[in-house]
Amino acid sequence: MKKRKERIDRGIKARSGDIFALSSWREMLYLSAPRLIPIIGFMVLPLVLGDYWQKVLLSVAVFALLAISWDILAQSGMISLGQALFFGTGAYAAGIFNYYWHWHPLISIAAATIAGGLLCTLFLLPVLRLRGIYFSMVTLIIPLMLVRIIEATKIFGGTEGLTGIEALSSKWIELYLAMAVLTAALFGFRRMIASDYGLILKAINDNDRSVINAGINIYWFKTQALFISACVGAFAGAFMTHVYMFAGMPVFALDYSILPIAAAVVGGPGTLAGATLGAFILVPLSEILRGIGGLRIVLYGLFLVVFIVALPEGIFQYVQRKYHQFERWVEVE
Repeated sequence: MKKRKERIDRGIKARSGDIFALSSWREMLYLSAPRLIPIIGFMVLPLVLGDYWQKVLLSVAVFALLAISWDILAQSGMISLGQALFFGTGAYAAGIFNYYWHWHPLISIAAATIAGGLLCTLFLLPVLRLRGIYFSMVTLIIPLMLVRIIEATKIFGGTEGLTGIEALSSKWIELYLAMAVLTAALFGFRRMIASDYGLILKAINDNDRSVINAGINIYWFKTQALFISACVGAFAGAFMTHVYMFAGMPVFALDYSILPIAAAVVGGPGTLAGATLGAFILVPLSEILRGIGGLRIVLYGLFLVVFIVALPEGIFQYVQRKYHQFERWVEVE
């Protein structure tokens, strides 16, 4: 007798997934728990972690924002290999505003977020018509070019960078500003992707020719998605400039391009929440493995390979499926 595995939506999901016909506190908790867990976690973690792990938490938030930024582009049909461009542009913009013009850190972060988003959009605007690997190659090359330009011309401090940048007034402002922006980005952009606007972005990714035939200017929507994504990445760079009180060539390092992609792939691309979950796994894991020296890269790479092979859909989508469905074996006639 042959059997196959059948997946069935849980009763609460079937009743409340679309029409939200809630009849008990249990059903309300079922719907709200996946949203409340990250919110409560972001609020509580800064209070229970020590000083060292609070700094790690800041790095987690920054890489989560970069992973969300990458995921927004990917869902719009633009695969980027250069999130370091967004991060570095925002970092230098915040450094310039504070170092030369003596703006308050909060003002320089806000201004650098917009300025960095605009600059990155202008950098990539001429190549929006490129597809696939060609667009990806340009996003990878531009940060490398900017590093060489800064090194050769010695602008913005050259190889020494900009030092003595003003820090935020307290570590609690750093922590909760990062957590607040991450929460707003996660839930705000998930709502955006689920709207009609997000449907157009996904359609561009699926079949851009059909969208063009429908009379929609896909390059205008790509420009908007690029600006949104660049602003998220620029905020991450501007924020870390005031955390480390430094802006220099290391802000264009490949780590800021590769790790966000790994986080999105491990967590689950196309969900934004998966990108955040991936960052919360990979960044602390990197710190935990730091004590074993050169083997850290081997074990880190092995971990990535195992997760990509075993869960190609990503951890978040796997957990989400298990949460909303149950499985049973049924006979095959």
